[in-house]
Amino acid sequence: MSKTRILVADDHEIVRQGLRTVLEQGEDLEVCGEAANGREAVNMAIELRPHIAVLDFGMPELNGLEATRQIRQALPDCEVLLLTMHDTEQLVREVLAAGARGFVLKNDAGRMLISAIEALREHRPFFSSKVSEVLLSGFLNPQAVADELAAGRAGLTPREREIVQLVAEGRSTKETADQLGISVKTAETHRANIMRKLNLGSVADLVRYAVRNGIIQP
Repeated sequence: MSKTRILVADDHEIVRQGLRTVLEQGEDLEVCGEAANGREAVNMAIELRPHIAVLDFGMPELNGLEATRQIRQALPDCEVLLLTMHDTEQLVREVLAAGARGFVLKNDAGRMLISAIEALREHRPFFSSKVSEVLLSGFLNPQAVADELAAGRAGLTPREREIVQLVAEGRSTKETADQLGISVKTAETHRANIMRKLNLGSVADLVRYAVRNGIIQP
């Protein structure tokens, strides 16, 4: 049986080392790469083509949710396991909509990580008990879920969410443009559209929006 190749992404080196240690105890598992932020995770996934990507939610430059969307779009066969400190109903639904099939709280990673990986490599979902409760709630009230997801799609585009994160992290317009490979004028246009769409008056307002909506960690 060939080994399951796993990409690990977290902005803390000690966490990546801990995840590697746990994963390498699993049968036929191989950590093929480590990324320190979401954008690096996407690039490494495209280059290394892992079977599974294990992503921290609160990464700089590109959070785990946006990284999941981009990885799943580029590599539909790559399963994604998202690790987070939070398990709110909104976050769970956004994670599922982004294409992740695994969701584990960081506090549970030590005892659940191998089980989650084993499920994902067989293309079976794996969620913590709290996430299962949210899924059941959504099943019992599907219209509410549909309405919420539709509202989210009517909000910011994936590119606009990327720009929100970079600006909220303190990047200048030029730095944002360079990071995304777009012109400064295009970045300025995106930023103006975002401020208008969200009815925000300042960068401070944008930072508060990013924190409230889980785009960056407080």
